[in-house]
Amino acid sequence: MPTKTGSARKSVIIGKFIIYGSLIAIASVYLMPLWVMVTTSLKSLDEIYSGSFIGLPQAITFDAWAKAWGEACIGTACTGLKPYFINSLMMVVPAVALSTGLGAINGYVLTKWRFPYHNVVFGLLLFGCFLPYQAVLLPMAQILGILKLSGSISGLVLVHTVYGVCFTTLFFRNYFITIPDELTKAAQIDGAGFFRIFFSIMLPAALPILVVSCIWQFTQIWNDFLFGVSFTAGENTPITVALNNIVNVTMGRKQYNVDMAAAMIAALPTLFVYIVAGRFFVRGLTAGAVKG
Repeated sequence: MPTKTGSARKSVIIGKFIIYGSLIAIASVYLMPLWVMVTTSLKSLDEIYSGSFIGLPQAITFDAWAKAWGEACIGTACTGLKPYFINSLMMVVPAVALSTGLGAINGYVLTKWRFPYHNVVFGLLLFGCFLPYQAVLLPMAQILGILKLSGSISGLVLVHTVYGVCFTTLFFRNYFITIPDELTKAAQIDGAGFFRIFFSIMLPAALPILVVSCIWQFTQIWNDFLFGVSFTAGENTPITVALNNIVNVTMGRKQYNVDMAAAMIAALPTLFVYIVAGRFFVRGLTAGAVKG
């Protein structure tokens, strides 16, 4: 006759089996596109046309990766993704640094150096988070034209910095509001000024939300297509636009392996960022969710 302890243990095992089985099934479905991309990029073109997309490659080859990086045709220029990958790096690094820095200062001012109608200013910045990309295309294009930055990487840096400040301000404001005001007041009594308090007290304490802001901005900027295709052209386009052009250029048989390798190359930086710093992203978001 089974005991209560044995029945309870059996129920726990069945429950774990159902939970983990469901999670594995969901993860398998979710990761299937990634599996197809990786396996297809490692196959020869003949094997792709004679076999299936899902199966393992019979003979692993990195020819498609090499072609996608340095030989694939993007329009009339067969330069591969390499120059456009560099363009995206030249765009994303300063844009992330500027938008995160401005957001940190804005959040600091809105929480520790309050001024009349500071809540109105924060509300207007918060409203900017809900503006769709399409709503700012025309005014952004006009401003870039006035500043003589149309079609340049510098212009794209400006666009992403301005659009991202709203989000980074929200992140830092919600985090800084959890830091006691007495800390900054004590520093003021000791003679510390605006920037001394910011760099010596607030910024070191904001490391978790700093990571969140950098990851968020990096992902948004690197993966952006609309701003890239709207405000740049030719050799100044970012990697997302170049990837679209590779996929749409067909010479002879459709080169699925090159297309998949190019997509993987374009996705690797964001995958790397989330694999390395993903846990810090979640911790940073929860750290700033106590107040505000």
